[in-house]
Amino acid sequence: MRQWEAEGERVETPKPPTVKEVCDKFVADAEARNLREPTLYKYRLLFRQLQDFAAVHGLPYITDFNIDWVRRFRASWKNKNISARKKLEAFRAFFRFVHESGWIPTNPASHLKPPRITEPPTAPFTREEVTSILEACDLYPDRANAVRLRALIFLLRYSGLRIRDAITLSRNRIQDDKLFLYTAKTGTAVYCPLPPYVVEALSAIPASTYFFWTGLSKPKSAAGDWQRSMKRLLILAGVPDGHAHRFRDTFSLELLLAGVPIERVSILLGHQSVRITEKHYAPWVRARQEQLEADVRRTWQTHAPQQGVHGGYTEKGARVIPFKSRRKNGGGGGSRTPVRKALRHEAYMLSSIPFVSPATLRMSKKRSRLVRWFSPQPYGPKGSGQLTV
Repeated sequence: MRQWEAEGERVETPKPPTVKEVCDKFVADAEARNLREPTLYKYRLLFRQLQDFAAVHGLPYITDFNIDWVRRFRASWKNKNISARKKLEAFRAFFRFVHESGWIPTNPASHLKPPRITEPPTAPFTREEVTSILEACDLYPDRANAVRLRALIFLLRYSGLRIRDAITLSRNRIQDDKLFLYTAKTGTAVYCPLPPYVVEALSAIPASTYFFWTGLSKPKSAAGDWQRSMKRLLILAGVPDGHAHRFRDTFSLELLLAGVPIERVSILLGHQSVRITEKHYAPWVRARQEQLEADVRRTWQTHAPQQGVHGGYTEKGARVIPFKSRRKNGGGGGSRTPVRKALRHEAYMLSSIPFVSPATLRMSKKRSRLVRWFSPQPYGPKGSGQLTV
């Protein structure tokens, strides 16, 4: 105790939180905000990679991550294109949470620039490919799943649902020939009619609460199992590069090519904004393409574009107010020049000639005298070229 008194009062600095503690607190906050399970899964996957990276490089505390270590962690990702951009957005959100909590003085992830991405073009299935896929259902080895695969193909093609929403579709969502669409991603609710053969294919599935899901496993696991089964079916049909989302593209483009407005297609797809629909499907809008073609053909009607553009101006002469008219051509209301207001119109142009000093022009008596002084005919004897005063 004497030694402590000699050294003075000891102030212990609290240790900064570890990387694992911060990740757990972020997940707890995300669960309190009622984020969807797929979003929480992506955050947990990111945090496992972050903790493994911190353990390998000896970075136990969150304060050990500066801009250099953040860049090195981003460089270790194997994600490309949209996946890399989405992962960077989640990483920025995490460090923004850490910075706002006061655990780090600055946010090092805010300096990371997003990667350049090359989005693949929309590739719908052709009608021949859809026919070959349906015919391949008869050749599928597992006969029990062949019936469900056929119904799943019909449902994806004629509803535009995502694979996860289609797998977790319950029977009470179909009433008569209408499907009650409610996308879990955006919460959009709308009815979509289904063809009779699609309803028959769904009715052929043995009775249960769901068409393609038992309800016991996680939706992500069930969707993964059906994606693997569909991959085998597509290889058997001769479409090895196909996947479930291409049925959604086929549904969208068939509507657009039929002349359905893109705003209605956006509602059926469950997009949060029509801009998302335009981003992926704008080149396929039939009305827009027809309007562009009509605009181009309209230019073929004449070889002189100037005549067509300016014909409305050259058909008849424009109305010109004569110089001698009593109507004011200028210097009227709103003018702040007292000289132009007071002079008659015949002497308007003559008043701009500096015959007298500015002080004389400002006098009202002199102004009226000048008006009477000037002759209505501004030019002198024929051929003189001088003003008559």
